[in-house]
Amino acid sequence: MELQAEEGRLIAASGLHRVLVATAVPLERDAVARAFPGDSGIEVIAVGVGPARAAASTASALTTAALRGEPRALVVSAGIGGGFQPEAAVGSLVVADEIVAADLGAETEDGFVPVTELGFGTVGHRPPTDLVRRVSDAAGARTGAVLTVSTVTGTAARATALRERHPTALAEAMEGFGVAEAAAAHGVPVLEIRAISNPVGPRDRAAWRIPDALAALTEGFGKLTPVLESWNRHDR
Repeated sequence: MELQAEEGRLIAASGLHRVLVATAVPLERDAVARAFPGDSGIEVIAVGVGPARAAASTASALTTAALRGEPRALVVSAGIGGGFQPEAAVGSLVVADEIVAADLGAETEDGFVPVTELGFGTVGHRPPTDLVRRVSDAAGARTGAVLTVSTVTGTAARATALRERHPTALAEAMEGFGVAEAAAAHGVPVLEIRAISNPVGPRDRAAWRIPDALAALTEGFGKLTPVLESWNRHDR
């Protein structure tokens, strides 16, 4: 899969034209776009892998839209991700009620210290509570924290450590916090929606179900048009 950010696909103007969906790679972008055929107007872009690239590409897209006189009212970080078992089963959907930079901080002899406890920065963003509820209800998704990591978890020990630090975590991915930082800089609300492709823990490529997760992503977004249109009209 390509790792570079892709030029966005704007599917024509309509009630959703102020929603920006940021995925990591083109496979995810296309899975989301399939949920909005015709003239939905939602903009879906691939912003690249990792929080830094995602933040830069999302900020660029938001700036471009604003300069065109089409500022975005909502940013959604979306794609596949790992799920903490057994709460987030492979093939299920998760909507973040908190977007957390799980490894932004310092390792010490006493354990991990988040950057906020070092006296600066932020490690979390909270999407609008009512919107999270409406989206999760419409898509049949669970809600919980989604962790953003720069290194994907590949051992049981790290999975356990992450759950101990973040008891409400349901999933991990690599872009959500970067997308949220860009959205916050532009004063735009953010969501994160993840379809679970694999368990968080020991790295086992044979257990990954990427096609199933992509199909779940398409199906989930296919149920969200009324919710996103309502947000666009009434909540910005």
